[in-house]
Amino acid sequence: MDLRIDKGEFVAIVGPSGCGKSTLLRVLAGLVGPTAGRIEIAGLSPAEARRKLHEVAFVFQHPTLLPWRTVWGNVALPLELGRGSPSQAAPVAPERMAEVIKLVGLSEFARAYPHQLSGGMQMRVSLARALVTRPDLLLMDEPFGALDDLTRNGLNEELLNLWSRDRWTGLFVTHNVGEAVFLSRRVLVLSRRPGRIVAEVEIPFAYPRVPELRAWPEFARLTGQIAARLAEAAS
Repeated sequence: MDLRIDKGEFVAIVGPSGCGKSTLLRVLAGLVGPTAGRIEIAGLSPAEARRKLHEVAFVFQHPTLLPWRTVWGNVALPLELGRGSPSQAAPVAPERMAEVIKLVGLSEFARAYPHQLSGGMQMRVSLARALVTRPDLLLMDEPFGALDDLTRNGLNEELLNLWSRDRWTGLFVTHNVGEAVFLSRRVLVLSRRPGRIVAEVEIPFAYPRVPELRAWPEFARLTGQIAARLAEAAS
């Protein structure tokens, strides 16, 4: 796989189940190492990028919240953990905490526990936890896959508002082609395992993306084009 993502770009990845989409994100995050080749983030290895630059943040498919911590406590966790040792931990600034919780629309639930939140609200907490360190690179592995369409669409729009505000680099894995088209500047289609990039589709719509975009004929055409390539890749 040969891939370059520019700073501030939002790229989506679709592909058959088991083709390696999640593995790619884990390699980029430095959670697992590549068996061959080289990966660079701003000219550094993933591990070096985490140490020397802002955080590489990861939003998983499931919220993975600590049930004994409140919304505030879960969002604060990356700041408490720091970058490897207690001496490196960033101070848990109340202003930053309040800001990021407000950004995801949960100010009224800051003292609530995960079991008191809906699935969509839990994903907002997970997103806030990833954004609290002001990451340069945000990796998202099907974060809205388990949600209903109405909740998913709303979170897609909120995610783009957050991206437009801070312009981190985003890599978003999804099985939903419409979601990929709505969010990204480019959609990459992977083949069956071992995953290879078999198509790269530029998305021409300007930002900010309005909800009505999903009803445009060109949106339907692009979604159909990518879905057809995905079906070919899975066969």
